[in-house]
Amino acid sequence: MDYDMLVIGSGPSGRRAAVQSAKLGKSVLVVDRGRRLGGVSVHTGTIPSKTLRETVLNLSGWRERGFYGRGYRVKQDISIGDLVERLHKTLDHEVEVLQHQFMRNTVKSARAAVKFLTPNKASLTADNGDYSEVGFANALIAVGTRPHRPADVPFDKKRVFDSDEMLELHHLPRTLTVIGAGVIGVEYATIFSALDVPVTLVEPRNTILDFIDREIVDDFIHQMRDRGMTIRLGSTVKEIASKPDHAEVTLADGRTIRSEMVLYAAGRTGNVASLGLDLVGIEADARGRIKVDPNTFQTSVPNIYASGDVIGFPSLASTSMEQGRVAACHAFGVNLPPPPESFPYGIYAVPEISTVGLSEEQVRDSGAAYEVGLARFRETSRGHIMGVSSGFLKLLFSVETRRLLGAHIVGEGATELIHIGQAVINLGGTVDFFVNNTFNYPTLAEAYKIAGLDAWNRMGHG
Repeated sequence: MDYDMLVIGSGPSGRRAAVQSAKLGKSVLVVDRGRRLGGVSVHTGTIPSKTLRETVLNLSGWRERGFYGRGYRVKQDISIGDLVERLHKTLDHEVEVLQHQFMRNTVKSARAAVKFLTPNKASLTADNGDYSEVGFANALIAVGTRPHRPADVPFDKKRVFDSDEMLELHHLPRTLTVIGAGVIGVEYATIFSALDVPVTLVEPRNTILDFIDREIVDDFIHQMRDRGMTIRLGSTVKEIASKPDHAEVTLADGRTIRSEMVLYAAGRTGNVASLGLDLVGIEADARGRIKVDPNTFQTSVPNIYASGDVIGFPSLASTSMEQGRVAACHAFGVNLPPPPESFPYGIYAVPEISTVGLSEEQVRDSGAAYEVGLARFRETSRGHIMGVSSGFLKLLFSVETRRLLGAHIVGEGATELIHIGQAVINLGGTVDFFVNNTFNYPTLAEAYKIAGLDAWNRMGHG
Protein backbone atom coordinates (compact mmCIF):
# COMPACT_ATOMS: atom_id res chain seq x y z
CA MET A 1 0.00 0.00 0.00
CA ASP A 2 1.13 3.56 -0.67
CA TYR A 3 1.01 6.40 1.87
CA ASP A 4 1.38 10.14 1.59
CA MET A 5 3.68 10.13 4.62
CA LEU A 6 5.77 7.34 6.12
CA VAL A 7 7.01 8.27 9.60
CA ILE A 8 9.84 6.17 11.01
CA GLY A 9 9.78 6.48 14.81
CA SER A 10 6.99 7.46 17.20
CA GLY A 11 8.79 9.81 19.57
CA PRO A 12 7.85 13.51 19.95
CA SER A 13 9.02 14.41 16.44
CA GLY A 14 7.41 11.49 14.62
CA ARG A 15 4.18 11.75 16.57
CA ARG A 16 3.76 15.45 15.81
CA ALA A 17 4.58 14.98 12.11
CA ALA A 18 2.10 12.10 11.83
CA VAL A 19 -0.77 14.00 13.43
CA GLN A 20 -0.02 17.18 11.44
CA SER A 21 0.01 15.18 8.20
CA ALA A 22 -3.29 13.55 9.12
CA LYS A 23 -4.83 16.95 9.97
CA LEU A 24 -3.92 18.00 6.42
CA GLY A 25 -5.99 15.08 5.11
CA LYS A 26 -3.06 12.86 4.20
CA SER A 27 -2.66 9.09 4.66
CA VAL A 28 -0.04 8.31 7.29
CA LEU A 29 1.81 5.21 8.47
CA VAL A 30 3.96 5.36 11.59
CA VAL A 31 6.44 2.49 11.97
CA ASP A 32 8.35 1.89 15.19
CA ARG A 33 10.40 -1.14 16.13
CA GLY A 34 9.84 -0.67 19.87
CA ARG A 35 7.46 -2.81 21.89
CA ARG A 36 5.12 0.13 22.36
CA LEU A 37 4.54 3.49 20.73
CA GLY A 38 6.25 6.54 22.18
CA GLY A 39 9.90 6.17 21.22
CA VAL A 40 12.89 6.95 23.40
CA SER A 41 11.16 10.00 24.89
CA VAL A 42 8.40 7.97 26.53
CA HIS A 43 10.23 4.77 27.40
CA THR A 44 13.84 5.56 28.33
CA GLY A 45 14.41 9.29 27.99
CA THR A 46 12.42 12.43 28.73
CA ILE A 47 9.33 11.10 30.50
CA PRO A 48 11.02 8.39 32.65
CA SER A 49 13.86 10.61 33.89
CA LYS A 50 11.48 13.48 34.71
CA THR A 51 9.06 11.09 36.44
CA LEU A 52 11.95 9.64 38.43
CA ARG A 53 13.02 13.17 39.39
CA GLU A 54 9.53 14.14 40.56
CA THR A 55 9.16 10.94 42.60
CA VAL A 56 12.57 11.44 44.25
CA LEU A 57 11.81 15.07 45.13
CA ASN A 58 8.44 14.13 46.62
CA LEU A 59 9.51 11.06 48.61
CA SER A 60 12.79 12.52 49.81
CA GLY A 61 11.22 15.79 50.94
CA TRP A 62 13.97 17.62 49.09
CA ARG A 63 11.88 20.75 48.52
CA GLU A 64 11.17 21.12 52.25
CA ARG A 65 14.74 20.79 53.48
CA GLY A 66 15.26 24.54 53.41
CA PHE A 67 12.86 24.64 56.37
CA TYR A 68 13.33 21.33 58.14
CA GLY A 69 17.05 20.73 57.62
CA ARG A 70 19.10 18.40 55.45
CA GLY A 71 18.13 15.34 57.47
CA TYR A 72 14.42 15.75 56.65
CA ARG A 73 12.70 12.93 54.74
CA VAL A 74 9.08 12.23 53.84
CA LYS A 75 9.79 8.47 53.53
CA GLN A 76 12.72 7.10 55.47
CA ASP A 77 13.55 4.05 53.39
CA ILE A 78 13.00 4.72 49.71
CA SER A 79 13.28 1.60 47.55
CA ILE A 80 13.60 1.14 43.81
CA GLY A 81 10.02 -0.18 43.94
CA ASP A 82 8.79 3.20 45.16
CA LEU A 83 10.38 4.87 42.16
CA VAL A 84 9.29 2.33 39.56
CA GLU A 85 5.63 2.23 40.64
CA ARG A 86 4.98 5.82 39.61
CA LEU A 87 7.13 5.40 36.50
CA HIS A 88 5.04 2.55 35.08
CA LYS A 89 1.76 4.36 35.76
CA THR A 90 3.03 7.44 33.95
CA LEU A 91 4.36 5.49 30.96
CA ASP A 92 1.14 3.51 30.58
CA HIS A 93 -0.82 6.76 30.53
CA GLU A 94 1.50 8.34 27.94
CA VAL A 95 1.19 5.34 25.58
CA GLU A 96 -2.59 5.27 26.01
CA VAL A 97 -2.89 8.96 25.12
CA LEU A 98 -0.68 8.49 22.06
CA GLN A 99 -2.63 5.46 20.82
CA HIS A 100 -5.89 7.37 21.20
CA GLN A 101 -4.42 10.37 19.38
CA PHE A 102 -3.43 8.18 16.41
CA MET A 103 -6.80 6.44 16.38
CA ARG A 104 -8.69 9.76 16.48
CA ASN A 105 -6.68 11.08 13.54
CA THR A 106 -6.77 7.80 11.54
CA VAL A 107 -3.00 7.43 11.70
CA LYS A 108 -2.00 3.82 11.08
CA SER A 109 0.89 2.30 13.01
CA ALA A 110 3.01 -0.81 12.68
CA ARG A 111 5.77 -2.46 14.68
CA ALA A 112 8.66 -3.30 12.38
CA ALA A 113 12.18 -2.42 11.30
CA VAL A 114 12.26 -0.11 8.28
CA LYS A 115 14.79 -0.12 5.44
CA PHE A 116 14.75 2.21 2.46
CA LEU A 117 14.80 0.47 -0.91
CA THR A 118 14.33 3.56 -3.13
CA PRO A 119 13.39 7.20 -2.40
CA ASN A 120 9.74 6.12 -2.61
CA LYS A 121 9.75 2.56 -1.29
CA ALA A 122 10.75 0.87 1.97
CA SER A 123 10.64 -2.63 3.43
CA LEU A 124 9.08 -3.45 6.78
CA THR A 125 10.35 -6.47 8.70
CA ALA A 126 8.42 -7.53 11.80
CA ASP A 127 9.95 -9.35 14.79
CA ASN A 128 8.43 -12.65 13.60
CA GLY A 129 10.14 -12.23 10.21
CA ASP A 130 7.06 -11.08 8.27
CA TYR A 131 8.22 -8.96 5.34
CA SER A 132 6.29 -6.36 3.38
CA GLU A 133 6.98 -3.34 1.22
CA VAL A 134 5.35 0.07 1.38
CA GLY A 135 5.37 3.00 -1.02
CA PHE A 136 5.38 6.62 0.11
CA ALA A 137 5.32 10.11 -1.37
CA ASN A 138 7.22 11.55 1.62
CA ALA A 139 9.08 10.05 4.56
CA LEU A 140 10.29 11.40 7.88
CA ILE A 141 13.24 9.82 9.69
CA ALA A 142 12.57 10.35 13.41
CA VAL A 143 14.41 7.36 14.84
CA GLY A 144 16.05 9.16 17.76
CA THR A 145 19.28 8.12 19.45
CA ARG A 146 20.65 5.53 21.84
CA PRO A 147 23.40 5.80 24.46
CA HIS A 148 26.95 5.73 23.05
CA ARG A 149 28.51 2.44 24.22
CA PRO A 150 32.30 2.25 23.63
CA ALA A 151 33.67 -1.29 23.29
CA ASP A 152 36.11 -0.83 26.20
CA VAL A 153 33.38 0.00 28.73
CA PRO A 154 32.20 -3.20 30.49
CA PHE A 155 28.42 -2.62 30.50
CA ASP A 156 26.92 -5.45 32.53
CA LYS A 157 23.71 -4.04 34.12
CA LYS A 158 25.17 -5.01 37.48
CA ARG A 159 27.94 -2.51 38.13
CA VAL A 160 28.17 -0.50 34.88
CA PHE A 161 25.09 0.97 33.21
CA ASP A 162 24.15 3.28 30.36
CA SER A 163 21.38 5.87 30.83
CA ASP A 164 18.67 3.57 29.38
CA GLU A 165 19.61 0.81 31.81
CA MET A 166 19.38 3.10 34.86
CA LEU A 167 15.62 2.55 34.70
CA GLU A 168 16.15 -1.18 35.26
CA LEU A 169 18.06 -1.03 38.57
CA HIS A 170 17.24 -3.78 41.07
CA HIS A 171 18.19 -1.61 44.05
CA LEU A 172 19.43 1.89 44.79
CA PRO A 173 23.23 2.15 44.76
CA ARG A 174 25.03 2.99 48.01
CA THR A 175 27.52 5.03 45.93
CA LEU A 176 27.45 6.13 42.29
CA THR A 177 30.00 7.43 39.77
CA VAL A 178 28.61 9.26 36.74
CA ILE A 179 30.91 9.62 33.73
CA GLY A 180 29.91 12.48 31.46
CA ALA A 181 28.57 15.82 32.70
CA GLY A 182 26.28 16.52 29.78
CA VAL A 183 22.56 17.06 30.27
CA ILE A 184 21.75 13.39 30.94
CA GLY A 185 24.75 12.93 33.24
CA VAL A 186 23.98 15.92 35.46
CA GLU A 187 20.29 15.07 35.60
CA TYR A 188 20.89 11.53 36.89
CA ALA A 189 23.80 12.58 39.13
CA THR A 190 21.72 15.21 40.92
CA ILE A 191 18.60 13.01 41.12
CA PHE A 192 20.54 10.28 42.95
CA SER A 193 22.29 12.89 45.08
CA ALA A 194 18.83 14.11 46.18
CA LEU A 195 18.29 10.56 47.48
CA ASP A 196 21.42 11.09 49.64
CA VAL A 197 23.46 8.69 47.51
CA PRO A 198 27.12 9.86 47.48
CA VAL A 199 27.79 10.77 43.82
CA THR A 200 31.04 11.46 41.97
CA LEU A 201 30.64 13.25 38.63
CA VAL A 202 33.55 12.85 36.16
CA GLU A 203 33.98 15.01 33.05
CA PRO A 204 37.09 15.06 30.80
CA ARG A 205 36.59 18.70 29.84
CA ASN A 206 37.33 21.55 32.24
CA THR A 207 33.84 23.02 31.86
CA ILE A 208 30.31 21.65 31.73
CA LEU A 209 27.15 22.74 29.90
CA ASP A 210 29.05 25.18 27.70
CA PHE A 211 25.90 26.43 25.95
CA ILE A 212 24.51 27.78 29.27
CA ASP A 213 25.38 31.19 30.78
CA ARG A 214 28.57 30.76 32.87
CA GLU A 215 27.18 32.45 35.98
CA ILE A 216 24.27 29.99 36.02
CA VAL A 217 26.62 27.01 35.60
CA ASP A 218 28.98 28.27 38.33
CA ASP A 219 26.07 28.55 40.77
CA PHE A 220 24.83 25.09 39.75
CA ILE A 221 28.27 23.55 40.38
CA HIS A 222 28.46 25.34 43.73
CA GLN A 223 25.06 23.91 44.75
CA MET A 224 26.15 20.39 43.76
CA ARG A 225 29.38 20.64 45.75
CA ASP A 226 27.60 22.25 48.69
CA ARG A 227 25.49 19.16 49.20
CA GLY A 228 28.44 16.80 49.10
CA MET A 229 28.76 15.75 45.47
CA THR A 230 32.31 15.22 44.23
CA ILE A 231 32.92 16.85 40.84
CA ARG A 232 36.06 15.98 38.91
CA LEU A 233 36.46 18.26 35.88
CA GLY A 234 39.37 17.85 33.46
CA SER A 235 39.55 14.16 34.38
CA THR A 236 39.94 11.70 31.53
CA VAL A 237 38.82 8.13 32.19
CA LYS A 238 41.53 5.56 31.47
CA GLU A 239 39.71 2.39 32.47
CA ILE A 240 36.42 1.17 33.94
CA ALA A 241 36.44 -2.18 35.70
CA SER A 242 33.48 -4.18 37.03
CA LYS A 243 34.51 -6.08 40.17
CA PRO A 244 32.43 -8.61 42.16
CA ASP A 245 31.50 -6.12 44.87
CA HIS A 246 32.17 -2.69 43.30
CA ALA A 247 33.08 -0.79 40.15
CA GLU A 248 36.44 0.89 39.71
CA VAL A 249 37.12 3.92 37.53
CA THR A 250 40.78 4.72 36.90
CA LEU A 251 41.54 8.25 35.74
CA ALA A 252 44.43 9.27 33.46
CA ASP A 253 46.20 10.97 36.38
CA GLY A 254 46.31 7.66 38.24
CA ARG A 255 43.55 8.29 40.74
CA THR A 256 40.94 5.59 41.29
CA ILE A 257 37.26 6.08 42.10
CA ARG A 258 35.44 3.19 43.75
CA SER A 259 31.66 3.01 43.83
CA GLU A 260 28.92 0.42 43.86
CA MET A 261 27.69 1.46 40.41
CA VAL A 262 28.86 3.48 37.41
CA LEU A 263 26.62 5.34 34.97
CA TYR A 264 28.35 5.96 31.63
CA ALA A 265 26.58 8.91 30.01
CA ALA A 266 29.06 10.30 27.50
CA GLY A 267 27.16 11.00 24.29
CA ARG A 268 24.48 9.39 22.16
CA THR A 269 24.35 7.79 18.69
CA GLY A 270 21.64 8.00 16.02
CA ASN A 271 19.61 4.83 15.38
CA VAL A 272 20.33 4.85 11.64
CA ALA A 273 22.44 1.73 11.06
CA SER A 274 19.62 -0.47 9.72
CA LEU A 275 17.75 2.16 7.66
CA GLY A 276 19.60 1.54 4.39
CA LEU A 277 20.46 5.22 4.00
CA ASP A 278 23.22 4.36 1.52
CA LEU A 279 20.60 2.91 -0.85
CA VAL A 280 18.97 6.33 -1.24
CA GLY A 281 22.14 8.44 -0.97
CA ILE A 282 21.73 9.92 2.52
CA GLU A 283 24.86 10.13 4.67
CA ALA A 284 25.11 10.10 8.46
CA ASP A 285 28.14 11.30 10.44
CA ALA A 286 30.25 9.19 12.83
CA ARG A 287 27.64 9.59 15.59
CA GLY A 288 24.74 8.62 13.32
CA ARG A 289 23.43 12.16 12.84
CA ILE A 290 21.77 13.21 9.59
CA LYS A 291 22.36 16.63 8.04
CA VAL A 292 19.21 18.53 7.06
CA ASP A 293 18.13 21.93 5.79
CA PRO A 294 17.58 23.84 9.06
CA ASN A 295 14.39 25.49 7.78
CA THR A 296 12.60 22.61 6.04
CA PHE A 297 14.31 19.55 7.62
CA GLN A 298 14.81 17.99 4.18
CA THR A 299 17.71 15.60 3.82
CA SER A 300 19.81 15.41 0.64
CA VAL A 301 16.84 13.51 -0.82
CA PRO A 302 14.07 16.17 -1.11
CA ASN A 303 11.07 13.96 -0.23
CA ILE A 304 12.82 12.36 2.76
CA TYR A 305 12.96 14.50 5.90
CA ALA A 306 14.68 13.99 9.26
CA SER A 307 13.95 15.60 12.62
CA GLY A 308 14.41 15.16 16.34
CA ASP A 309 17.51 13.90 18.12
CA VAL A 310 18.81 12.17 14.99
CA ILE A 311 19.71 15.58 13.47
CA GLY A 312 21.67 16.68 16.57
CA PHE A 313 21.54 19.83 18.71
CA PRO A 314 19.44 20.87 20.52
CA SER A 315 17.98 17.33 20.94
CA LEU A 316 15.02 18.47 23.01
CA ALA A 317 11.57 16.89 23.00
CA SER A 318 10.08 20.37 22.64
CA THR A 319 12.13 21.38 19.58
CA SER A 320 11.75 17.89 18.10
CA MET A 321 7.96 18.23 18.15
CA GLU A 322 8.12 21.51 16.28
CA GLN A 323 10.65 20.13 13.77
CA GLY A 324 8.29 17.24 12.98
CA ARG A 325 5.36 19.58 12.47
CA VAL A 326 7.37 21.95 10.24
CA ALA A 327 8.67 19.03 8.14
CA ALA A 328 5.14 17.69 7.60
CA CYS A 329 3.83 21.13 6.63
CA HIS A 330 6.67 21.65 4.15
CA ALA A 331 6.15 18.20 2.62
CA PHE A 332 2.55 19.08 1.79
CA GLY A 333 3.09 22.65 0.65
CA VAL A 334 1.91 24.52 3.73
CA ASN A 335 4.01 27.66 4.07
CA LEU A 336 4.91 28.53 7.64
CA PRO A 337 6.47 31.75 8.92
CA PRO A 338 10.08 31.34 10.10
CA PRO A 339 10.20 30.21 13.74
CA PRO A 340 11.37 32.65 16.44
CA GLU A 341 15.12 32.52 16.94
CA SER A 342 14.79 32.01 20.70
CA PHE A 343 13.47 28.81 22.23
CA PRO A 344 13.77 27.71 25.86
CA TYR A 345 16.24 25.06 26.94
CA GLY A 346 15.40 23.08 30.08
CA ILE A 347 17.70 20.86 32.13
CA TYR A 348 15.76 18.84 34.69
CA ALA A 349 18.53 18.46 37.21
CA VAL A 350 18.20 19.21 40.92
CA PRO A 351 18.09 22.22 40.85
CA GLU A 352 16.51 22.90 37.46
CA ILE A 353 18.23 25.10 34.88
CA SER A 354 16.41 26.88 32.07
CA THR A 355 17.58 29.47 29.61
CA VAL A 356 16.31 31.43 26.59
CA GLY A 357 18.02 33.97 24.34
CA LEU A 358 21.63 35.10 24.58
CA SER A 359 24.04 34.26 27.40
CA GLU A 360 26.13 37.02 28.95
CA GLU A 361 29.19 35.64 27.12
CA GLN A 362 27.38 35.93 23.76
CA VAL A 363 26.21 39.49 24.49
CA ARG A 364 29.71 40.49 25.58
CA ASP A 365 31.24 38.97 22.43
CA SER A 366 28.82 40.99 20.28
CA GLY A 367 30.32 44.20 21.65
CA ALA A 368 26.92 45.73 22.40
CA ALA A 369 26.41 47.69 25.63
CA TYR A 370 24.24 45.72 28.06
CA GLU A 371 22.96 45.67 31.61
CA VAL A 372 22.18 42.76 33.92
CA GLY A 373 19.29 42.41 36.35
CA LEU A 374 19.43 39.74 39.10
CA ALA A 375 16.80 38.40 41.49
CA ARG A 376 17.54 35.72 44.08
CA PHE A 377 14.63 33.45 44.95
CA ARG A 378 15.40 33.67 48.66
CA GLU A 379 14.61 37.41 48.42
CA THR A 380 11.02 36.74 47.29
CA SER A 381 8.21 36.12 49.76
CA ARG A 382 7.20 33.00 47.86
CA GLY A 383 10.77 31.74 48.18
CA HIS A 384 10.59 32.19 51.97
CA ILE A 385 7.24 30.38 52.13
CA MET A 386 8.64 27.46 50.09
CA GLY A 387 11.90 27.31 52.03
CA VAL A 388 13.93 28.04 48.90
CA SER A 389 17.42 29.08 49.98
CA SER A 390 19.15 29.10 46.59
CA GLY A 391 18.54 29.83 42.94
CA PHE A 392 18.23 33.04 40.97
CA LEU A 393 16.94 34.71 37.81
CA LYS A 394 19.26 36.67 35.54
CA LEU A 395 18.04 39.03 32.81
CA LEU A 396 20.22 40.68 30.13
CA PHE A 397 19.09 43.94 28.50
CA SER A 398 20.43 46.03 25.62
CA VAL A 399 21.34 49.52 26.87
CA GLU A 400 20.63 50.98 23.43
CA THR A 401 17.19 49.43 22.71
CA ARG A 402 16.29 48.44 26.31
CA ARG A 403 15.12 45.09 24.89
CA LEU A 404 15.44 41.81 26.78
CA LEU A 405 18.24 39.76 25.20
CA GLY A 406 18.40 36.72 27.45
CA ALA A 407 16.78 35.15 30.51
CA HIS A 408 18.56 32.52 32.61
CA ILE A 409 17.32 30.67 35.69
CA VAL A 410 18.80 28.14 38.09
CA GLY A 411 16.52 26.90 40.85
CA GLU A 412 13.03 25.70 41.71
CA GLY A 413 10.51 25.98 38.88
CA ALA A 414 13.07 27.24 36.34
CA THR A 415 11.59 25.33 33.38
CA GLU A 416 8.13 26.81 34.03
CA LEU A 417 9.26 30.36 34.82
CA ILE A 418 11.39 30.68 31.68
CA HIS A 419 8.36 31.10 29.42
CA ILE A 420 7.76 34.64 30.67
CA GLY A 421 11.24 35.57 29.45
CA GLN A 422 10.65 33.68 26.19
CA ALA A 423 7.45 35.61 25.47
CA VAL A 424 9.05 38.99 26.18
CA ILE A 425 12.15 38.24 24.04
CA ASN A 426 10.18 36.96 21.04
CA LEU A 427 7.68 39.84 21.21
CA GLY A 428 10.48 42.41 21.37
CA GLY A 429 9.72 43.53 24.94
CA THR A 430 11.92 45.83 27.00
CA VAL A 431 12.98 46.28 30.61
CA ASP A 432 9.96 48.57 31.02
CA PHE A 433 7.61 45.60 30.64
CA PHE A 434 8.87 44.10 33.90
CA VAL A 435 8.88 47.42 35.73
CA ASN A 436 5.42 48.56 34.64
CA ASN A 437 3.52 45.30 34.94
CA THR A 438 2.11 43.74 38.09
CA PHE A 439 2.98 40.13 38.95
CA ASN A 440 0.98 37.87 41.26
CA TYR A 441 2.24 38.07 44.84
CA PRO A 442 3.65 35.99 46.39
CA THR A 443 5.10 34.04 43.45
CA LEU A 444 8.52 33.08 42.19
CA ALA A 445 7.54 34.83 38.94
CA GLU A 446 7.79 38.08 40.89
CA ALA A 447 11.55 37.62 40.50
CA TYR A 448 11.10 39.04 36.98
CA LYS A 449 9.89 42.31 38.51
CA ILE A 450 12.79 42.39 40.97
CA ALA A 451 15.39 41.61 38.26
CA GLY A 452 13.78 44.15 35.92
CA LEU A 453 13.96 46.87 38.57
CA ASP A 454 17.55 45.90 39.35
CA ALA A 455 18.56 46.59 35.75
CA TRP A 456 16.20 49.58 35.31
CA ASN A 457 17.70 51.43 38.25
CA ARG A 458 21.14 51.19 36.66
CA MET A 459 20.05 51.86 33.08
CA GLY A 460 18.25 55.10 33.83
CA HIS A 461 14.54 55.56 33.37
CA GLY A 462 14.49 55.85 29.59
